[in-house]
Amino acid sequence: MSTLRSRRGFLGSFLGHAAAGFSTLALTRLAQAQATTEPPPDPLQVERAVAEPVSLEVNARPIPNFEPRDRSRTRFGSLEYRSGLVLTSPFRGFGGLSGIRFLDSKGERFLAVSDQGGWFTGTIRYSGGKMAGLDDVEAAPLLGAEGRPITEKRLWWDSESLTRDGNFVYVGLERVNQILRYDFSKGGTRARGEAIQVPPALRRLPQNKGIEALVFVPKGQPLAGTLIAISERGLDADGNLVAFLIGGPTPGQFSVRRSEKFDISDAVLLPSGELLILERKFSWFTGVNIRIRAIPLKSIAPNALVDGPALFNADLGHEIDNMEGIDAHVSAEGETVLTLVSDDNFSLLQRTLLLQFTLVE
Repeated sequence: MSTLRSRRGFLGSFLGHAAAGFSTLALTRLAQAQATTEPPPDPLQVERAVAEPVSLEVNARPIPNFEPRDRSRTRFGSLEYRSGLVLTSPFRGFGGLSGIRFLDSKGERFLAVSDQGGWFTGTIRYSGGKMAGLDDVEAAPLLGAEGRPITEKRLWWDSESLTRDGNFVYVGLERVNQILRYDFSKGGTRARGEAIQVPPALRRLPQNKGIEALVFVPKGQPLAGTLIAISERGLDADGNLVAFLIGGPTPGQFSVRRSEKFDISDAVLLPSGELLILERKFSWFTGVNIRIRAIPLKSIAPNALVDGPALFNADLGHEIDNMEGIDAHVSAEGETVLTLVSDDNFSLLQRTLLLQFTLVE
């Protein structure tokens, strides 16, 4: 326990009762993403929101071991740890990363979205197959249909989910429960977002527990042409997580079985036809836990209740934080590589992490 405290002081707030004042502060900050009621307006929101495109410096510190308690261990469930980075920047608006998608097949060029209404683009630099840093990073505001930053509209800043269909990029907004579509052929991150038509039930999701995961199903897969939207903690009558099939051959609503009080953070569809769901939960007693579940895409249909096994579990004894984004690519060696990113909530007590694992079974 003392090793964990020296590695990252706020972990002690989850593992003991010493320094109670600090513990309360740390838990309060980490609980922001788990709040069950609408938080008060953030006075720093406007300062952190990106008003215009800007290049920025991002520093990266390597994470050599995913579990510092056992540095020889690399296997965690069905995942093999590859590498990780702690990302920092002198740019005040860097952080709050809630979704990530690669723009190439190599896992290098990326597009990320911040929950303060901003885009981040850049390139992951590798050395010996491990992530070594970020290059050519740029921040830009998400624009609305009028060409103005969406943060100028009340509650339109909480951009939490991201997916791609070729040049079209979809972004889910919590609080207003909207989905914006961007045509990146018209200026990339300078494109204007148009609100798409969504099911009435989606608009009625809890204001701070709305759409947290978006996945577009490509050609060659069941449900091809469908936009899958999964809520963070919108619950049906049986206490399961509400999700939607938008467009495609069979639009409708379905549910994801909720277990062990996990909420959904993000999702990614593998070429194999498995939908990987990134989940997290927060407890005042155990801190933050994350999990990845695999759900067969072929099991998803209107009115279905879907479930699948856990491939991966981690807690604050591992190098995690508030993990909110996941994507996948296939390496030159044919390995399926998962990339996870964390939302630091712009808190000094949290970190922006970029982690990569190989899916080994």
